[in-house]
Amino acid sequence: MDLAPSHSAGHHPHVKPHARDLPLRVGTRASPLALAQTRSFLALLRHFCPVLRSMNVFEEHAIRTTGDLVQDRRLAEIGGKGLFAKEIHEALADRRIDFAVHSLKDLETLLPDGIVLACTLQREDARDALLLGTGCLSPVDGDPYAALAPGALIGTSSVRRQAQLLHARPDLRIVTLRGNVQTRLDKLSGGACDASLLALAGLRRVGLEAVPKLVLDPETMVPAAGQGIIGITARADDTELLDLLAGIEDPEAKAVATAERALLAYLDGSCRTPIGGYARVLPGNGLHLTGLVARADGSFLLKRVISGAVEDAARLGAELGASLRADSPADIFA
Repeated sequence: MDLAPSHSAGHHPHVKPHARDLPLRVGTRASPLALAQTRSFLALLRHFCPVLRSMNVFEEHAIRTTGDLVQDRRLAEIGGKGLFAKEIHEALADRRIDFAVHSLKDLETLLPDGIVLACTLQREDARDALLLGTGCLSPVDGDPYAALAPGALIGTSSVRRQAQLLHARPDLRIVTLRGNVQTRLDKLSGGACDASLLALAGLRRVGLEAVPKLVLDPETMVPAAGQGIIGITARADDTELLDLLAGIEDPEAKAVATAERALLAYLDGSCRTPIGGYARVLPGNGLHLTGLVARADGSFLLKRVISGAVEDAARLGAELGASLRADSPADIFA
């Protein structure tokens, strides 16, 4: 079957027609957010490749990952964010699925042999949102954390968010809060904590954008590298599928993801290392990258920025990573 995109549909009119076995099997986590992201990606693929619009050519494979199954501990304690992709990539390597959909921020920096990041989709809003419980104070313009009462209990499993909060407000207390978006909202409304933080992109993708929240400036709360971006992985030897996926890649998402993941790769922190990375494309083909390294307790925090040309995204990420690593205590990366 010809799965070639039309010449007018994307960025790669040189993609040649090809045939392959159907259906195409797509792997994803089983959470509501992951499924929503997968269906959004498949809708984009159908729009881009007209022959797919009237056919049932995709088969969803919802895979329970270790990261999903263990909910009572931080990811750092059970092996890190790669646990959201481990079983999915095993299925990909074993050819039980053809490609996989991920939240890019949950994807390990170094992918398994034979697996590649095939494309990145247009970034949703990368910012974090502060969700306030009933005991919080009225928000104050210019200082979102002023809404948090002294000693407020904040529910989060992210050491990145924890470190930045505690650096700004050492009086705050942290409790581990994991689960899907709705589960966390239910725990917050049930009084498990006074406030929590979630990615704004996740709230939007599951239709919960209207939840009361304070959206944090990315320079106030530096997002995780890749936050708000959907990434697609595939086998490195599946050239036909890689050609198809290349046609729907968003160039801006690719540039910022390249910079942010290069920053991560250079820092090479453990899963316990609070690291933030946020890049944005500037007018005139420029790129601005913010990087952050901290201690989980907030006692140390180093934040720096770098700018340059979009085509130098990988170099900029590595250069900023080198700068941050050189001026941070060595034990932070242990």
